[in-house]
Amino acid sequence: MDKNFYITTPIYYPSAKPHMGHAYSSIIADFFARFKRIDGYKVHFLTGTDEHGLKIQRSAEKKGIDTLEFCNEISQTFRDLSKTLNLTNTDFIRTTEKRHQESVQYLWKELEKNDDIYLSKYSGWYSVSDEAFYNEDEIEEIDGKKIAVLSKSSVEWIEEESYFFRLSKWQQPLLDYYKNNPDFISPESRKNEVVSFVKGGLKDLSVSRKTFSWGIKVPDNNEHIIYVWLDALTNYISALNYPNKEDKLYKEFWPANIHLIGKDILRFHAVYWPAFLLAAKIELPKKIYSHGWILSDNEKMSKSKGNILDPLEIINQYGLDPLRYYLIKEVSFGNDGNISQERLEDCINSDLANNFGNLCQRVTAFAIKNCNSKIPNDIKFNDEDFIILNKYKDNLTTIRDKIDDQNINFYIDYIVKSLFEANKYFNDQEPWKKKDDQVRLNTIVYTTLEIVRKISFMLFPIIPESSLKALKIFNIKENQIELSSIQNHKYLEEGSSINKIDILFKKIEKNND
Repeated sequence: MDKNFYITTPIYYPSAKPHMGHAYSSIIADFFARFKRIDGYKVHFLTGTDEHGLKIQRSAEKKGIDTLEFCNEISQTFRDLSKTLNLTNTDFIRTTEKRHQESVQYLWKELEKNDDIYLSKYSGWYSVSDEAFYNEDEIEEIDGKKIAVLSKSSVEWIEEESYFFRLSKWQQPLLDYYKNNPDFISPESRKNEVVSFVKGGLKDLSVSRKTFSWGIKVPDNNEHIIYVWLDALTNYISALNYPNKEDKLYKEFWPANIHLIGKDILRFHAVYWPAFLLAAKIELPKKIYSHGWILSDNEKMSKSKGNILDPLEIINQYGLDPLRYYLIKEVSFGNDGNISQERLEDCINSDLANNFGNLCQRVTAFAIKNCNSKIPNDIKFNDEDFIILNKYKDNLTTIRDKIDDQNINFYIDYIVKSLFEANKYFNDQEPWKKKDDQVRLNTIVYTTLEIVRKISFMLFPIIPESSLKALKIFNIKENQIELSSIQNHKYLEEGSSINKIDILFKKIEKNND
């Protein structure tokens, strides 16, 4: 069984500071990476910044500073965000790095060698903001301005000499690939969108520009800059030291298990990227998952609208783990999601403070008082205990399968239901009334502590710091978290010490005016 797992975020375009959309993609990717690690996988998790193109050049010029200096500053804010979000990325790629430039130029030569690139002239609509070309039927006019229908970004008419990639040549091979690999694009609605687009006919794709200088030079023609998407998309293999296919990283982790992207860059990843790879005779990634947008007041965030949500502000006010939990639970994965302060506070108070934090506090305090601050060592499970314990044992395969299908909604619902059942079990069993039956009292406490451990293990990919605080009850460290152990009914060592813990989540005092 292959126990390597490679996941990527989009590489972020550092023309402005990070917003909630960036945080969402990164947190979701980190969730999958952490889950796979505690399930015994060797994980490579890539994020980074896409630093070439006209938009970057213009942003630097506007600030009056050197373009690379501008990129260094903005890219650092994304590195800092990775730390702030407690991401476990194993690499951070910048498209201005030498390793990336060499990979891109090698890939270009491969495409050229295979007669998939030719020189001609381009004329058409181009969006600087999106770094994308659009067909006439993808443009609309509003208030006298031409804009792209999908992104609402302004477009301008471009006419210049350009190299082209023979995208039209790969129309049928792509359609065949989608048909033979039905899980390649998810969710289903996005796959249907891509298939419809490709069936509508593919035109050859402009892959170079002459009107700006900030980018990777076309090999043997320094007048041309490699178009940003052929450049940017290559990061997924340049980070694995392509073209050295014998490199340990490349051999272990390519093809990627999943490219996690936003729906606005679906076409580039699900049409252009696989076409480039097919043309270069490189294996395709196993899956492209296109999630929805994080909305602000039910609109896509954009600098021009002034509705950017700053994740740092929310983290400073509520903490990181509550934000991670909220985004994973309240945004139905694959769909758009709206940030709501009221729902965030409800999540903190109901799920985190009451259901999880309070359960940890109650059972620990009871065990310290009634079991000499130790894991009980005289226990005997009955049918009621086995019913709740077996739910973890019997569902582990399902949990793994759902994660492999990117069904985060199932995973979080399972945890929320488990917390409800754990609290109900402790309340219904009433160990405080069993002081004349020490074996039964011990068994109820042991069972509940075991459930706290299991739930803390499962919550670790979502709220890692809070889960580790809960696991201090048992002196369990991060390197001891193994998903498979949730099947074990007697993982906790009888007679070992347990520790009192601080309050995990402070309830938010809500103004009821």
